[in-house]
Amino acid sequence: MFCNILIIDKRKELPFKYKKSLETPVITVHVARDIPSGFEYLEAYEPDLIIISDSLNGNIPELCERLRILTYNMRPVIIVMSKSSDVNDRVEFLKCGADDFISEPVNIEEFKMRIKAHLRRDIELNLDTKTLLPDKRHILRSLKRIIYDKTERALLLVSIENYYIYKSIYSELAADKLIQSFVTIIKSAFSENDYLGRLSENEFLIITTPGIVEKLAGFLTFAFDTVAPKFYSEEDMKRGFSLVKGERYAERRVELVYILAGGLEVDYSKSETPEELIEHLRRIKSMAKLPTGSNYAIERLQLTGLGSVVTKEFNKKIYICEEDAALSLLLQTSLELQGYDISCDLEQDVPAVVIIDAGDKLENLGFIQKLKQNRNFVNTRLIVTSSKHNKSAILNTKADLYLPKPYEIADLLYWVDTFMKEVNY
Repeated sequence: MFCNILIIDKRKELPFKYKKSLETPVITVHVARDIPSGFEYLEAYEPDLIIISDSLNGNIPELCERLRILTYNMRPVIIVMSKSSDVNDRVEFLKCGADDFISEPVNIEEFKMRIKAHLRRDIELNLDTKTLLPDKRHILRSLKRIIYDKTERALLLVSIENYYIYKSIYSELAADKLIQSFVTIIKSAFSENDYLGRLSENEFLIITTPGIVEKLAGFLTFAFDTVAPKFYSEEDMKRGFSLVKGERYAERRVELVYILAGGLEVDYSKSETPEELIEHLRRIKSMAKLPTGSNYAIERLQLTGLGSVVTKEFNKKIYICEEDAALSLLLQTSLELQGYDISCDLEQDVPAVVIIDAGDKLENLGFIQKLKQNRNFVNTRLIVTSSKHNKSAILNTKADLYLPKPYEIADLLYWVDTFMKEVNY
């Protein structure tokens, strides 16, 4: 885990001795010679630990109180270093917000161990409880430091797709084991200078050195696809998909879990905020989507350049293929009242949802299967309706939902809304 330490000390040599003893490939130490420059660094980098020397001009207890107010949202560890051995001074510093007091002169080995102990406790507060990885808050702080430093780092955003549906079918315990296995796979390809954090339940951010991100993404996709089948029942593996069971979900086909990865090797330091950088990675990742299986996309300067991926617009397009004229009109009217765009042409547009009647003799199944195999419609959700109740034949075309006729319009609207959210978010 990357850590950042700020030393505010006006002395010439001693703070740099402390800096040299603490710095490692994953611990950055900055020395500020006065309070204004220290506060400027504090705002930019949000350090995990601050060491304040009483050699500074001014009231140190008041400075500790001020730091506590300014850093309430990041809560760094504050340590005061002083030549004073007066117990009253120690009590005053601790009362005003300091977490520890170290008397000088100090044994350098003891100093290193005490600082690392404080960092370890701070790290534990920023860990995801299930994976023991840095959480979103620490990830954003780490990215912010990289942006300000213009550090040459490569980023890889990886997500397990269909994770939430898998959890609803196989239980939270099975989902946790899936996550833990994936984390183990990632760590097996790591060096001590790499960073791994958990952004959300199914999303991870890797910070690594430039030049290896594509190799890492290729290994992760291969390894995950090799391991993932072990987390499914024999029936699901034989069928090639899961069938979500329940009152409204009984006919839904769900693809097995897979991973998508989006990598960045260009000068991402031009990004204004860590949040923008993460959203940029998500857009790259969305380009890796294939009809089936894990995949990755890497943005490089010579191929695309920063900012070439445009912001995704909300897709409200729906294509309807219904032979029953009365039902077709009812569907169009109902969906238009919900704010959806029904004027969609498959030759020119890529709809978010397609509602198609399989036909009295299932004669449209070939067209449905061809549509799902089309790379342009990889994110499109297919709702197939039919008065001929052959669920297996319909779902084997890779349709996302089978809705037997007659059905309630409210049920159809529910599924359209569900799939719209899946496609657009």
